[in-house]
Amino acid sequence: MLQKFIPFLKPYRLHIGIALFLMLAELTVELVQPLLMAKIIDEGIMKKDLSVVMYWGGILLGISLLAFIGGILSSFFAGHTSQGFGYEVRKSLFEKVQSFSFSNFNRFPTSSLITRLTNDVTQVQNTVFMSLRVMMRAPLLVLGGLVMALALNLKLGSILVATVPFLILFLIWSMGRAIKLFSSIQNKLDKVNVVMRENLSGMRLVKAYMRGSHENKRFRGANEQLMDRTISSFWLIESTTPLLLLVMNGSLIALLWFGSVHVNTGEVKVGEVVALINYATRMTSALSVFSMIVMVFSRAKSSGQRIMEVMDTEVDMKNREYGPSEDHVIRAGKVEFRNVSFQYPESEERVLSDISFTVHAGQSVAVLGATGSGKTTLFQLIPRLYDVCDGQILIDDQDITAYKQEILRKSMGFVPQESLLFTGSIAGNIAWGKEAATESEVIEAAKDAQIHETIIKLPKKYETRVGQKGVNLSGGQKQRIAIARALIRKPAILLLDDSTSALDMKTEAELLKALNKYACTTFMITQKMSTAMNADVILLLEGGKLLAKGSHQELLDEVQLYQDIFHSQFGEEGMKSVQGIK
Repeated sequence: MLQKFIPFLKPYRLHIGIALFLMLAELTVELVQPLLMAKIIDEGIMKKDLSVVMYWGGILLGISLLAFIGGILSSFFAGHTSQGFGYEVRKSLFEKVQSFSFSNFNRFPTSSLITRLTNDVTQVQNTVFMSLRVMMRAPLLVLGGLVMALALNLKLGSILVATVPFLILFLIWSMGRAIKLFSSIQNKLDKVNVVMRENLSGMRLVKAYMRGSHENKRFRGANEQLMDRTISSFWLIESTTPLLLLVMNGSLIALLWFGSVHVNTGEVKVGEVVALINYATRMTSALSVFSMIVMVFSRAKSSGQRIMEVMDTEVDMKNREYGPSEDHVIRAGKVEFRNVSFQYPESEERVLSDISFTVHAGQSVAVLGATGSGKTTLFQLIPRLYDVCDGQILIDDQDITAYKQEILRKSMGFVPQESLLFTGSIAGNIAWGKEAATESEVIEAAKDAQIHETIIKLPKKYETRVGQKGVNLSGGQKQRIAIARALIRKPAILLLDDSTSALDMKTEAELLKALNKYACTTFMITQKMSTAMNADVILLLEGGKLLAKGSHQELLDEVQLYQDIFHSQFGEEGMKSVQGIK
């Protein structure tokens, strides 16, 4: 799995090479040091020759200083590589998420995507650094120590050779267990993030309903599951270190015992025994790091799998290949549905069934229907946020798949049910709808959206800071800013998904009047009969089917459901006045 990240490391080949070279230089010095110490002991201290001690001691000090400088530089290049790698992975992962269709998003909860973009990338990024500094150095130190010990004394070095294979097999087994445990930890972390995100997003509702204790219990449950699984994982990892130390300390005792015997018989010099003990000690310290390596690598592998799960997801809505003569642009805004049916992925029920209608360019359309009748789904099909299951949608007599997605969507202004604003200024939120929007365009859109007068009364006017999701604004203010964001695009098709629900009748009437100057086809989902009455065409949906289409008067004369809706909002007097007019 981790080999899939190699392309992200290619831009940093030079830095990786320098980091590895310096690490190997540092390792070489560390393996040579015991030999120099043996030489100092056997030829200097034992023979009481101070010149030998000073000479080889100076060399030992000099190469140690070089190794120290090399270690610092190696850390610098390793850090630069890991940070750059993390940047590249995070950038590619974010771009991949941006390319997702709505059905792709259904596979991954928002909290899980946030964890993958942050915590999971950090785990893999840290592994790159550890690989260049520790994860390669520790095994090489053990292997090099074994080779040097055998070269120094075959009999005593064989004691270390007998213990190391057992330890390596044990570490491989531990790593296999740890990978499964850490994958579970990341899933538990996702659940904690879900609870936190829902709680923080709905804090006003939690306070209003006094459900703090319930939310605390929910969070405590998710948090305890994460804690228990983490403790189990760390117990496995931490238990490896005592066993490693026990075996290596046993080999040290054996070295001291047999070494003293050989020294007494004159077969081995004192310096050689000291060097062997030094190699064994360094190998012990390297093996003790293996438990950390197992943990880091295990977490990285589970995190890498989660990242690649997103990266390998096939985007199910792509532009087809277009020829040079097929660069279609939306000009008028005529919309036609031909026998359109749709059901959400992994759902067995159709949300829309056999919908057919035509709306001519420049017309205003009101879409009415009960909750769950398919109004919002119909809206999402027009900008091709989902692809239809059956049938065809045409814009300006061209199938919507004939348009590039960016051209199709840039020709539309879409205001969803929930008016989502971004942290920043009011001007920035309005200009978000159009790249390089001018100040005059922002003001014009705000005026048409009936929010300009409200903005200029604020202390900082258009530079007033908008809190997260617009928490410092009322529902009506957020809706009008969202509408201004759509109007600044000068769209050919404007989609308002119940976007005037928080507006009073006077403000809404002024907004609808201002929309008349825009040469666009306007679709409005609304529950207000007063809004529908002013539309050129009304679409009445029921149970995912188009029950009726026509003007207000036509539907009022012919459709019982429309009469019931009108009666519920205007009462008997309203019905009588209409009948009197007739």
